[in-house]
Amino acid sequence: MDALIGTLGYPLPIALGLGYLLGSIPFGLILTRLAGQGDIRQIGSGNIGATNVLRTGKKGLAAATLLLDGAKGAAAVLLMAGISGDAALAAGLASVLGHVFPVWLRFNGGKGVATTLGVLLAAAWPVGVMACLTWLAVAVIFRISSLAALIGLAASPLFALWLADPRTAAMAALLAALSVARHHENIRRLLKGEEPRIGKK
Repeated sequence: MDALIGTLGYPLPIALGLGYLLGSIPFGLILTRLAGQGDIRQIGSGNIGATNVLRTGKKGLAAATLLLDGAKGAAAVLLMAGISGDAALAAGLASVLGHVFPVWLRFNGGKGVATTLGVLLAAAWPVGVMACLTWLAVAVIFRISSLAALIGLAASPLFALWLADPRTAAMAALLAALSVARHHENIRRLLKGEEPRIGKK
C-alpha cells in the first residue's frame, strides 16, 4: 500500500476524495425512504446494504441498492483510470471506505460487499467476475449472504494474483480484510449456526 501511495503524487488527494465521496452515497437509505419504507437503519440488522433492504420485502429496492452500490465503486475506479492505474485503485479503495464510513451517517455505513465487487469489476473485470461467481455459488448453495460475501471476497486476492497483478491483489486483500472486520457479528452467528438465510425478514 505504501508503494502504491508513493507512486501517485499529486493525484492521490483527488483519487481518495473522489472515491470517498462517491462511496459515501447511501443508496440503500435513499431508496427505501423514497419508496416510503422509512429508515432502513431501523429494520433488521440496521445495515444500509442490499441484504438488509431485502428484509423490507421489496426485492426491486434490494436489487437497485445492490446495483447502485456496485456502480459507485466501479465509477470511482473508471473516473480515475485515465490518470493512472494506481489512481484508479486508490479511488476504488476509498469508495469502499466511503460506503463503510460515510461522513453523512456519522461514519456508520454498510459492509462494502457490493461496492467492493464493483471496484473489482472495474479494476480487473476477470477478477470481479470470478469473485461474483464465487459469491453467487455460495449464496445459491447455502443461502447465507454473509458467508457468500466472506468467501467471495476472501478469494479475490488469489483471483487477482492469477488474473491481474500484485497491486490489484494488494487492494483486494485490504478490502477483504475490511469485509471480515465488518462481518465480525455475522461470523459469530455463523459459528453458532444462527445466521439468517437470504430472504428472511
